[in-house]
Amino acid sequence: MKDIKLGIKLVGEIDGKFFVPSYQRGYRWSNEEVLRLLEDILSNGQNNYCLQPIVVKKINDKYELIDGQQRLTTLFLIYSYLNKASGNFIDKAKFSLEYQTRKDSAEFLLSLDSSIKEKNIDYFFIYQAYEKIEEWFTTKEPKRQVTMTNFNKYFEENIKVIWYEVNDSIDPIALFTRLNIGKIELTSAELVKAMFLSSASDKIVGTKNTDLQKQLDRQKREEISLQWDNIEKELHDEKLWFFLTNNSVYNYQTRIDLLLDMIVKKPINTKEKYYTFFAFDKMRDNNDLLVIWRKIQNSFLVLKDWFDSHELYHKIGYLIASDTKTLNEIFEISLNKTKDEFLDKLNEMVKESVRSDIDYGEMSYENATHYKSLKKLLLLFNVESVRQNGEQTQWFPFDKFKFDQDKKNSWSLEHIHAQQSEGMKTQEVWKEWLSLHLNSIKSLNKVDNLAIQIEIEKAIKSDRIDRVEFEGLQTKVFDLLSTKGSIEYLHSISNLALLNTSDNAALNNSTFDVKRNEIIKMDKKGKFIPFCTKMVFLKYYTPSESSQLHFWGSSDRAAYVEAMNNVLSEFLTEKIQLSNEEVMNDEN
Repeated sequence: MKDIKLGIKLVGEIDGKFFVPSYQRGYRWSNEEVLRLLEDILSNGQNNYCLQPIVVKKINDKYELIDGQQRLTTLFLIYSYLNKASGNFIDKAKFSLEYQTRKDSAEFLLSLDSSIKEKNIDYFFIYQAYEKIEEWFTTKEPKRQVTMTNFNKYFEENIKVIWYEVNDSIDPIALFTRLNIGKIELTSAELVKAMFLSSASDKIVGTKNTDLQKQLDRQKREEISLQWDNIEKELHDEKLWFFLTNNSVYNYQTRIDLLLDMIVKKPINTKEKYYTFFAFDKMRDNNDLLVIWRKIQNSFLVLKDWFDSHELYHKIGYLIASDTKTLNEIFEISLNKTKDEFLDKLNEMVKESVRSDIDYGEMSYENATHYKSLKKLLLLFNVESVRQNGEQTQWFPFDKFKFDQDKKNSWSLEHIHAQQSEGMKTQEVWKEWLSLHLNSIKSLNKVDNLAIQIEIEKAIKSDRIDRVEFEGLQTKVFDLLSTKGSIEYLHSISNLALLNTSDNAALNNSTFDVKRNEIIKMDKKGKFIPFCTKMVFLKYYTPSESSQLHFWGSSDRAAYVEAMNNVLSEFLTEKIQLSNEEVMNDEN
């Protein structure tokens, strides 16, 4: 990254002699890629538009073209067409190109002689691209001349490239391999870093042209490079990363991109790949580079302060994890506020996130809108329970909640005690469900259950069972492992928890006792289980005199909802109310 020359050039300003080295393959753009470039330029109009970076290395009076040869060659061909079709009214490109493996390539590009287009594969693709450019402009009749004039104007005023010039110490083959073979393109973060480390960055210290100043420049660049790498390293802490974002690490080539995007308020849906780099490049029009660097450092320190504060960590973490606010939005809100003012605003946003015109006790799992609201409330219940528990010794693990060990976000809102058969359609799933419940039936230790045990064991061992037989056994199992009375509570918040049962249909449709045993197994293996989910299946909320080990009854549901009301009292406008059916005493 040392001694890089970095800038932005209009296409019309690209000048010089370029050669494509022998370690690269030749020109291979298809008609589709050529057309895409033409259409992009036309549709963009007079808006600023930037193509991918042109990466070069200066060798004597020529530039070795390390990356960007397909784009630069196509731009050269467009210029050639504009010049010829306008009768030399529009100038040719100011730059020239040659392929090191094709000795007469420079001449061919100038003449575009169709008689030798099949001399080699490079000439074939180059001429095919030129014909497609010619054909495309022809389709613009009767406004072809206007389109041509506009294209030339866009090249002079709107269409840009990122000019990335490396020094003699860079191995061009290694850099080419990284950028092309692995398809790892330059990121905004790399370009911003290069902006600070470029030897041409006179603004770093503020004065120029003294031997002492050059030494300071070099020292400062090395210091910034080290600090940059330290920030990147810290962002590789999964706890910090998933506190700040819901995005998988695979969404970023370098994690510092998250910080830089935040600083420039990068829009979520922008199509501009290098939006962040352009924003920082614009900053240096009016700012010393050291001022910009301090802004990056200070912004990162703010995020670290949030991460280290027990209260801010949980409230900001919840707002981001629940998709209520993005990191960018929260950072913007924090600006120019005291810590108390900022905390008040966070509390206000958390409260607003669970505000509802419908009592949570009346919401149903089966309603898509209700489902989202219930899931958000239960997430807040888990986060706040951890925050309020103990002497700030526990921290909700957003990294484990958002992505499991396989890097899959598999947490969902599930029934604590199920009584349905969604997704249970195969022999394998039916038998698995029966196997899961057999142990629970046995654990009831009642002589009357012997007959159903024998039926289940026979069904499991049989080659095939039909749906009617399975559903009959399922009904008997539910009768034994469910409390009597109303089932209207099944889809209400009193019977819902955050569970990580993935796509296991048999387990998802299981009774409380089966899920309880599975939760205990998961806990013994060290798998993450949300705090409140674990408390539910350990009967933590239920008074001991009302506890029924194998069942999830009305007293359990009432205690569970009461715990929500107590923990979330600061944020709920009104207490969650249970229906009359739910407060009835169950009969075993």
